[in-house]
Amino acid sequence: MRYLTVLSCVGLAALLPAPAARAMDPVHLEVKDHHFTPDHITVPAGQRFLIVLDNHDDTTDEFESYDLKFEKIVVSGGTITVHAGPLHPGTYKFFDDYHPDQATGTVTVTQEP
Repeated sequence: MRYLTVLSCVGLAALLPAPAARAMDPVHLEVKDHHFTPDHITVPAGQRFLIVLDNHDDTTDEFESYDLKFEKIVVSGGTITVHAGPLHPGTYKFFDDYHPDQATGTVTVTQEP
């Protein structure tokens, strides 16, 4: 009987999700005068990450990326958070859809050794 109890516990443990890996710290961006600072960020491949964007413009902006598959409105003086990843190594573009010729940036995803 004891053998069956141990096997039952082991079987239940196999059904539980694995502990989540520690998420990386959020990446902080700001948009001011229709430019992102920083305008280039680097993150590791295969991990989810957060981008926190503060809008210091006097206008509403639309933080968007076709590559990263998101678009979010951020009002003047506002802050938004975007969840992204996990991604394969490469370069991904983001921009302000209301000022696409001025506010642009990239995310470089690197494979850690």
